[in-house]
Amino acid sequence: MPKPKVLFICLGNSCRSIMAEALARHRCGDRWEAASAGINPLGFVAPETLRVLAEMGVSPAGLYSKGLNEIDLREYRLLINLSEHSLKGHIPPAHADRVVHQPALDPYGCGLEVYRRSRDAILQVISRELCREEEPRP
Repeated sequence: MPKPKVLFICLGNSCRSIMAEALARHRCGDRWEAASAGINPLGFVAPETLRVLAEMGVSPAGLYSKGLNEIDLREYRLLINLSEHSLKGHIPPAHADRVVHQPALDPYGCGLEVYRRSRDAILQVISRELCREEEPRP
């Protein structure tokens, strides 16, 4: 049976959602297939993102910045919005019932300590939403 898919969304797909994708693969990749996308993708992964992932031994393999328009949302059981922005107008209304809003601190343009705080908050979201003992969310 294929694993359910989760899509992490943020504004630029350079920091928060990229971190979440890598951390979810690392922490609960045996149960979920994780991906990420941005509302307005920057087109690159911030070096600080890669650094704070490396500090935890998390692989950056396959990470790249992409937009929601490059994703087939029908494939995803769960969409986790890590930004403070509404997804209204960015995703079709038919997918709105699968969105969980869990805004995380945007570290873009800040120092490593802010990236670490954002990473740690994202780890809490992943633990709460994906790595529970019970069955994955419907």
